[in-house]
Order: sequence, then C-alpha cells, then structure tokens
Amino acid sequence: MRLQEDVIRLILGLKIKQLRSEKNISLTDLATSTGISVSYLNEIEKGKKHPKPSKIAVIADELGVTYDYLVSLQLSKRLQPVGELLQSNILSELPLEHFGLDISRLLDLFATAPAKLSAFVNTLLEISRAFDLRVEQFYFSALRSYQELHDNYFEELELEVEQFMEAHGISPELTPTFAQLAGILENVFNIIIATEAFDQHSELTPLRSIHIPGAAPVLLLNPNLTEQQRAFAVAREIGFEVLQLKPRPHTSTWVKVGSFEEVLNNFKASYFAGALLLNRDRLVQDMQKFFAQPTWEPNLLLQLMENYSTSPETLLHRLTSLLPRFFSIKQLFFLRFHHDVASNHYSLTKELHLSGLHNPHASFLNEHYCRRWISLTLFEEMDRQKRTGQLGQPLVGIQRSSYINSTNEYLVLALAQPTESLTGTISIGLLLNENLRRKVRFLDDPAIVHRYVNETCERCPALDCLERAAPPVVLEKQLWQEKVMQTLEGLKTV
Repeated sequence: MRLQEDVIRLILGLKIKQLRSEKNISLTDLATSTGISVSYLNEIEKGKKHPKPSKIAVIADELGVTYDYLVSLQLSKRLQPVGELLQSNILSELPLEHFGLDISRLLDLFATAPAKLSAFVNTLLEISRAFDLRVEQFYFSALRSYQELHDNYFEELELEVEQFMEAHGISPELTPTFAQLAGILENVFNIIIATEAFDQHSELTPLRSIHIPGAAPVLLLNPNLTEQQRAFAVAREIGFEVLQLKPRPHTSTWVKVGSFEEVLNNFKASYFAGALLLNRDRLVQDMQKFFAQPTWEPNLLLQLMENYSTSPETLLHRLTSLLPRFFSIKQLFFLRFHHDVASNHYSLTKELHLSGLHNPHASFLNEHYCRRWISLTLFEEMDRQKRTGQLGQPLVGIQRSSYINSTNEYLVLALAQPTESLTGTISIGLLLNENLRRKVRFLDDPAIVHRYVNETCERCPALDCLERAAPPVVLEKQLWQEKVMQTLEGLKTV
C-alpha cells in the first residue's frame, strides 16, 4: 500500500464483507440483488476495486446502511484497531510482498473473525506503546526477519558483485583498495569524494558518510574513518549505483528512517559492499582452513582480517552469510555491543538470529546483560589497553557459552578494534551440535574457556555469580507467582 486511496478501498471492502457476513448474505445473493457481478464484488471486498458512487449506493441499500457510512473511514468499535493498523505507517510502508503476504488475504481474516483479530491487533499496538517501540524499530525487525527467511544469503547480490568485478577488472584473489574503489566511484559513476563539511559542522561528527544528491553528486567521508571504513563506505555507495536502489538513505548512520524500502535498500547496498570486499570463494576456502586447525589459533583470525584489510564487524557479518550456505552452520547469532564507560551501560546495537535462535537478544526493559558473555568481558581488556595507552591490533576472544536452564551451548567468537573514540565488540555465536563438531576441529581445545551464562542478571538464578550487576528481581517475581499458584491449587483440594 502506497497511497491513501489504497486505504479507502481496503476499508470499503472490509466493511462490505463484514456486513454481508453479519447478515448471512452470500456473494451470489448480493450480486443478484445489486446487479453487480460476483467477480467485481469479490474485487471490491479484496480492496482491489473502488466502484462508482451509484454502485456503492445500491450496495449500501442492500446491506441496510447509509451511503455515507459505507464511504467513510469510520469503523465499528471492534474493527477500529484494524482500521488504525491499515492507516498506520507500518502497513503503508512495509512491502508485504517480500514476505509472501497479500493484504487481501489479511482482510479475509479480519472479516471472517473480526472480534478476535481486532483484539489481537489491539494487543500488539498496546504492547508497542507500552515498550515505546517506534516505527523504525518495526522496520529493522522486519529486515531481520527478511534476512533470517533467506539465511542471510542472497545469490542475486553475489552475482551482481561478480559481474561488477569482472567488468572493472578487479581480481577475486585481491581485496580492492580504497583508492581503487574511489577511482571507480568518481570516474564511472561521477560521484566526487570530499571531507570538508565534517570540519565545518561539528554535529555531523557521528556520521561516517553522507551522500549529497544532485547534478554533481558528492560522497562526504568523515576524515576520522579508518582505511577499512573508507573502503566500505565507497563500496556501499557503488552498491547503491550498481543496483540502482531508490529510495535510499543519504547517511551511513541512520538520522531518520523514512520507509522500510529505505532500510531494505540500505541492507542490499551494504551486502554488496561486504561481498565486494570479502570475496565469497576466497573466504570460504580460508574459513575451511581456519576450522581445520586442531587447536584454537587466534592469530589466524587476526591474519585473516589483515589479509582482507577488513574490520571485525565486516568480517563477522560476512560470515553470517557464508556459514549457513557453505558450511551448513545455520543456527547462529550475530551481536554488536557498545559500552558507555561513564555510566557502565552496555547496549546491544545490532543483532541477527538465524534458525529461530533468540538467546541472547536485545532487552527493551533496561535490564543488565550477563557480564559473563565474552562480548562484554572483552571490554575489560579494551579498557586496560586504553588506560595503558597500548591501543594496537584487534582483540580476539573465544568462549563456549552454556545457557543456564537451557540445553543451548554456543561457540562464541568475539572481536574488537580498540580506538580512543569507540568502544564496541562484535561477536558471532555458533550453536554447538554434531554438524559444528564435524566442521570445527578445535572445538574441544582446553584453551577455550567454558562458562555458564544467562541473558540478563534480573532473570538469572546463579545467585553466587561474582559478576552479577543487578539482583534477580524478575526471577524472584516468577518464583513468587509459581509459589502462590501452588498454594492456591492446594487450597482447592482442602
């Protein structure tokens, strides 16, 4: 749905179908009494057609309502949440076709069981308000679902990258440099690269890059970016051009999210950049060698980053696409954490879960993430390096994490690039199963620490945990509720 006219057609169709259902009038009977064909009435009810006023008047008479009621956007009380959803930005922006959904099928459900589905929709809206979930959070959640639906691997984008590299003489055996990509962006796509605006406008400091459209488009790069970040920003911009993606965001860091289409196109351009900088076939071969090591060798992972001249985030995120496809490691998660040293607050700023794995996940309840996660313990080493002025090569961490009160155990790899201005860690967790045991030879290396973890301190039963950052208030409430329920059941039998 893109226009207000779509909403008008959908609400009209919803009203007609609901009224017809309430009065037990079949589509054939309504067609006979109104002189309108069954097929055309069916199109109206599905929101695909909007009849002339004269036909609406005839339908209104047969259904026993006024013309004004039928053409208004006003809905009955029990259908009001559905109308609110239809008129919200969520449905007007989400491209349901990407998920194999047809809005007319949803309308069929609403009309068939309006009370139950309206209550369900109203519940979702109330939950979103209670947790202060903004529209853009729905967009990013929808994007993650889209990635999970495809195991985060997109063959059509991989082929686009291959064709681009062949057309511009880029060898798959070498990682393209910033200078090489910048030359293509300027000479082929006529986009000039500059940095001046960042020095003149301090409010732009958090942004990595800015695209300024126009007759002479410009890509502004933050002068504080590393060589790897500059290469990724240019590769991403090339992705927008090659894939001809519109609408698109014009900043690398989201300032304001306009639509789901923008979010999806930004992901496609970023995927293109990752595939361009980390060649699929080369990286698969390198990861096969890495996993074949009999012992855990962190220096090999650092060497891998150096060979591809890439950042921890770009490397691990690229692996979330290749591991499911070429190693059958489909049960994994990806996390990016930031740490505010002043408040000692950890925030999960990016996450991806494949094959329905949802621990750990972001908490919107201001709970304290488990301090035993390797993603968080790596911050301690970063802080030590900052205090001693030893900001050097990226940090590598590994841990086998078993979740308390769960059978899930993960092999978690974590990376961090310590800098003066940024404190963040990137991690990828692989579910420990027979397939992983066959693929990763160093899995049982005694050098790999094994720890029991949970999601948040507030929900954790490990009362003797030395790293606990908050009391288990959520768990205590759950235990109290269970005890009260047991007592109430006991009173019934007395």
